[in-house]
Amino acid sequence: MPLLLLDLDNTLLDRAGPFRTWAERFLDGIGAPPRDIEWLLSIDADGLTDRWDVADAIRDRYRLRIPSIDLVEELHDGVVEFTRLDPLVACALRIADDAGWMPVVVSNGAVRQQDTKIRRTGLDRYVADWVISEEAGVSKPNPRIFALAAQRARMPLRGAWVIGDGPEADIGGATAVGLPSIWLHRGRPWTDARFAPTATVDTVIAAIAEIMGA
Repeated sequence: MPLLLLDLDNTLLDRAGPFRTWAERFLDGIGAPPRDIEWLLSIDADGLTDRWDVADAIRDRYRLRIPSIDLVEELHDGVVEFTRLDPLVACALRIADDAGWMPVVVSNGAVRQQDTKIRRTGLDRYVADWVISEEAGVSKPNPRIFALAAQRARMPLRGAWVIGDGPEADIGGATAVGLPSIWLHRGRPWTDARFAPTATVDTVIAAIAEIMGA
């Protein structure tokens, strides 16, 4: 039973949409102009910017008296509130499981937010386990986190595939550990000359179908 090592944000669960929804509501609540959504999206950098840095940038721009810790909580909870599991993704995971694959989530991020998203959306019913970088003490692209995921699932890494939207974290990590990978392009071109994915598709459903058909 080979492993499917899957990224969480913008792979199994949409993050871009929920973050934008939260951000628009938040900006409206503090009386910021609608055009500021583009500024906030750029500061967030698709979730790659540290939450404390995002909170500080918001406080400084709008001269808010809200403590940074409260804004960090708002950033965590707001995204979780709008996150949903696509039923078609759940179906694809079930099909993969029935075909003998073992889906395991490998995610960078904070335990509180990532674990809550997995459980609250019901994704936990469709994956064998999950490893989150904050708890693991190591993050993608470090090969150790993929080894920890295999250890958690009590399965060898040999024969595993990595699926994710992060060029460095997911595809770079897969390359470092010697695993084939599928990159979710999300409308972006591949630009990194150091390594490349085994295949490129637009959705995790297509990625799972690609692997099962290989």
